[in-house]
Amino acid sequence: MADAYCSDCKRNTEVVFDHSAGDTVCSECGLVLESHSIDETSEWRTFANESGDNDPVRVGGPTNPLLTDGGLSTVISKPNGVTSDFLSSSLGRWQNRGSNPDRSLILAFKTIATMSDRLGLVATIKDRANEIYKKVEDQKSSRGRNQDAILAACLYIACRQEDKPRTVKEICSVANGATKKEIGRAKEYIVKQLELEMGQSVEMGTIHAGDFMRRFCSNLGMTNQAVKAAQEAVHKSEEFDIRRSPISIAAAVIYIVTQLSDDKKPLKDVAIATGVAEGTIRNSYKDLYPHLSKIIPGWYAQEEDLKNLCSP
Repeated sequence: MADAYCSDCKRNTEVVFDHSAGDTVCSECGLVLESHSIDETSEWRTFANESGDNDPVRVGGPTNPLLTDGGLSTVISKPNGVTSDFLSSSLGRWQNRGSNPDRSLILAFKTIATMSDRLGLVATIKDRANEIYKKVEDQKSSRGRNQDAILAACLYIACRQEDKPRTVKEICSVANGATKKEIGRAKEYIVKQLELEMGQSVEMGTIHAGDFMRRFCSNLGMTNQAVKAAQEAVHKSEEFDIRRSPISIAAAVIYIVTQLSDDKKPLKDVAIATGVAEGTIRNSYKDLYPHLSKIIPGWYAQEEDLKNLCSP
């Protein structure tokens, strides 16, 4: 039941949807307000784990403009059981023999989707990574290179361009064995190829320490008040000439904020949650220490609290 304006009743009335006819009918006077409307809801609820191989959906997935056929080609499914019809099994064999120009692309897109899901990335980042990989693949110059590193680097660049950066270590954790050095080389190679194609420099987006703050704080299970203080401290730290990477500064600020709270976190836990080495956090802490009175919010810690912190 929903409300809509009825021209006969001259007011908003409850309407009934007749899904079989596609009509919207006034419940009071019976006037058909809209006819042959398209029902955009799903046909039924599908539970993949329960339905097994019997998928009742009669439509395929959405079109993919990155594929030659738009992703709308027909695929003959494998026959069920050993007593399957010979004709269908023969068709399946012929399909496997046929050359599909998009086979490598489809596999690459599936790998990118898997990595995106494991990192909890939104669909726009996954789509951007697919676009970057398609541009590189079209140049036919990535053959012989580590494919896992190429795909991971595409995802890293996509995160940067969508202003949702991830550290190389985070990308490396889902990169099917590709090392940080391999991903770094692949990233430089992809940027170079994109610059050659477009004839201009590739915008990668600027990394700020605040981009990582919420995620790192969540990994440590910090309170909302501590998270807010850490975000304000990182924002103020940008006013000073601290020549450290944004990730290192974020890790050091989190360590300082936790030491000022009742729930103190050891340096080892901060290093694990942020992916930054303990020595790097100590050095960043040393650089931040002279500016703590201006960086740490006054509502979170007093001057006496800052003096009680251990000197670097």
